[in-house]
Amino acid sequence: MKKTLILVLVLVSIFSMSALSFAAEPIVMGKADWAAHGTRCFAVAVVALQGDVIVGAYIDEYQMLAKADAIGVPNSDKAFGEAFANPEQVLASKKVNDELYSNNMANAGSTVTIANNFKAVEDFVVGMTVAELEAFLSNNDKEAVVDIVTGATLVDTYGYLTAFWAAAKDAQSK
Repeated sequence: MKKTLILVLVLVSIFSMSALSFAAEPIVMGKADWAAHGTRCFAVAVVALQGDVIVGAYIDEYQMLAKADAIGVPNSDKAFGEAFANPEQVLASKKVNDELYSNNMANAGSTVTIANNFKAVEDFVVGMTVAELEAFLSNNDKEAVVDIVTGATLVDTYGYLTAFWAAAKDAQSK
């Protein structure tokens, strides 16, 4: 009798845990192409949303950089690249060209690489609900946000956070 009772309890526990995993909300992806930092580049922000919680975030920014120094996006050296107005430049990912872009930032006084700045902003939004991110953006001005997001020193941190909000709203629309 004791063994049967233990077996039943174990089976009930197993079925309960598996039922909880089946009940978990699906993860939905959202994306936003965003002008987060001026008019000479654009950001691509992606979030994974489970329910209304951001469970994953990724951002990169693309800008025209010197062809001689930068690694361009795919097909920059092919027909796609022929459409660029200045043949000496390529459209390039700031993350892929972290060292090159971060050296330019260092010349302006930055001590944090672009990749580490982006990582800090990504980490900041993970775990937030869409409403919390929206409230954060509504309750803080652009200048204050630079000092609030630990590890990020980007002047346009607010713009990157707004890009994540837009990506989260995109995920909610699906």
